[in-house]
Amino acid sequence: MDIVYIRELEIETIIGIYDWERKQKQIVSLDLEMAADISAGAASDDIENTLDYKAVAKRLIEFIEGSEYQLIETLAEKIAGIVIQEFSVPWLKLRIGKPGAVTGAKDVGVVIERGVKFGSS
Repeated sequence: MDIVYIRELEIETIIGIYDWERKQKQIVSLDLEMAADISAGAASDDIENTLDYKAVAKRLIEFIEGSEYQLIETLAEKIAGIVIQEFSVPWLKLRIGKPGAVTGAKDVGVVIERGVKFGSS
């Protein structure tokens, strides 16, 4: 299994349960690992034959900037659904956090895995 990844993508959005969070955009940070077979892209040297991480990032930025979820868990599930369905990714691991959301902590959030890894039974 090959992995195409995006690290520390930061996007401003409305996220949270408190009144102040519903009025003020906050940064969410994500790391995304996506299963992909990169051999066709590597052989052809053509972006059309591989998973385009820039296209994935652009789609997620657009979606997250326009979202207004209360829970980071909900946002994580929606992101996973977009990546799996729209980019035909069979497996992903997503870490999404809210930097500075808890006093004294650098970051808080969730990590999810969805789909089936290549070679898994």
